Amino acid sequence: MAQICGQITQILPALNRRATCTSLSGRREAIGDICESICEICGFRDFAVALAWFMATLSSATCPSETVSNRLYRAMALLTVVIPVYNERTTILELLRRVEEVDVDKEIVLVDDSSTDGTGDILRTKVEGRPGVRVIYQEKNQGKGAALARGFKEAAGDLVIIQDADLEYDPRDYPKLLAPIVDGEADVVYGSRFTGSPRRVLYFWHTVGNSLLTLFSNMMTNLNLTDMETCYKVFRREIIQSIHVQSKRFGFEPEITAKIAKMKVRIYEVPISYHGRSYEEGKKITWKDGLSALWHIVRFSLFSSASPDPGAKNLEALEKATRFNRWIFERIQQDTGNRLLEVGSGRGNLTRYFLKKDLVIASDVDPDHLQILKRQFGPLPNCRVEELDLESFDPARFAGGQLDTVICLNVLEHIKDDLGALQRLRDALQPGGKLILLVPSHPSLYCSLDSAIGHHRRYTRKTLAARVQEAGFRMVRHESFNFLGIFGWFLNGKIFRRTSLSPIQVRLYDRLLFLFKFERLLRFPVGLSLIAVCEKPAS
Repeated sequence: MAQICGQITQILPALNRRATCTSLSGRREAIGDICESICEICGFRDFAVALAWFMATLSSATCPSETVSNRLYRAMALLTVVIPVYNERTTILELLRRVEEVDVDKEIVLVDDSSTDGTGDILRTKVEGRPGVRVIYQEKNQGKGAALARGFKEAAGDLVIIQDADLEYDPRDYPKLLAPIVDGEADVVYGSRFTGSPRRVLYFWHTVGNSLLTLFSNMMTNLNLTDMETCYKVFRREIIQSIHVQSKRFGFEPEITAKIAKMKVRIYEVPISYHGRSYEEGKKITWKDGLSALWHIVRFSLFSSASPDPGAKNLEALEKATRFNRWIFERIQQDTGNRLLEVGSGRGNLTRYFLKKDLVIASDVDPDHLQILKRQFGPLPNCRVEELDLESFDPARFAGGQLDTVICLNVLEHIKDDLGALQRLRDALQPGGKLILLVPSHPSLYCSLDSAIGHHRRYTRKTLAARVQEAGFRMVRHESFNFLGIFGWFLNGKIFRRTSLSPIQVRLYDRLLFLFKFERLLRFPVGLSLIAVCEKPAS
């Protein structure tokens, strides 16, 4: 190992060049130089062998040089440090110095929220133009949440961390905050001030307030955080940029926690040091912000979605409707085989009920949904997660008769060429295999809800039967489903012209499971949706 570490020191010039690169392509070019140096130093003839040696060295925990280890470990990751600034003229330069000293590949994005104490002048004269530092000025004061939202939008790094502009949080904690994500164990990391690291002793009632807010937040989100209000939060960039931040002031912390909890991401918490300041030293948060946080916890846990997209909102709301999802499964389970493809799995609301099958292929076209599916089902030996676009996929990828069932629930209505999609699904099935469809029913119900979530049509029994037969299937059975849902859909879409379902309404509806059972007994001739079971001819 000593020989390896000695060889590493010979390629420090290339490592230092990599550390100053702010673009991913620049970092990759520098890594190429590193591997070429390894070839010369170690006598490797093959560039691929050098790259493999280099990647093995990245994971070495015994390298005596901490700085070199950190640089190697983060060879392909750029960190964006987002710093909201408001009236911090006495601390901003010292804070910036401390952040710049942290030995990680980073860019710094400062967002001045229209400071009035001269902070803006300091940023213009002493900060602008520094390598790796960008300064953004808000035209008017909008609050911490608004400044952070602007910083997230500007972030270019692979990871994003929030840093307050005072000196309460120590940037030397960055390595431990980044480690769970770099190790592939987490997507979001919270730094906790209350789990063992040194902290300044200050206000008792502030600690009580923080504990109560965290407890209430945990009750609403079903997380077990110890410090919801912490400044230090690290995100994968694609996660934080997919969230629509609405809070302008200190409501950001409960909002982001509620929305992260709804995204099924892996959250870790690590201890951090904390050097709190007194009100005489410039602390801004007050008891009014605590009361506001209570409302934000309720608002964003119960009445809001992580994404502004209507389709994502509906999927998120339906995820909590576990009784409803179970009811759908019970209506189709008798027709499912043991080797199935689920088209448009979304967040896995129905996928979880098929996990006892021999083979489950969960698919979607949305990258965020694919990541959620991979985290939930990817490790299971009988499950695969694949990208599949129903409008263009090649059914030959499922050749060999491996599929006896295709499940396509609330997807076909999104496809413009539904006939072509049905024909591709037919070709993907083995002879005698079954296609199970769930589609919206009754064209007269088409409304703002349908339009907002991308429905091209609603079907009748006749049009659906004609479509599947034209695609080469034999209709085994079809039936109406969800009679009671007609009234809610009509009220929300036709009367109130809403574009997404209310999470509260969905939860209340989910509680009416006992009424759903009567629908099966009474066999209503109409319903909000149609279930169709189709069979591919054996010959």
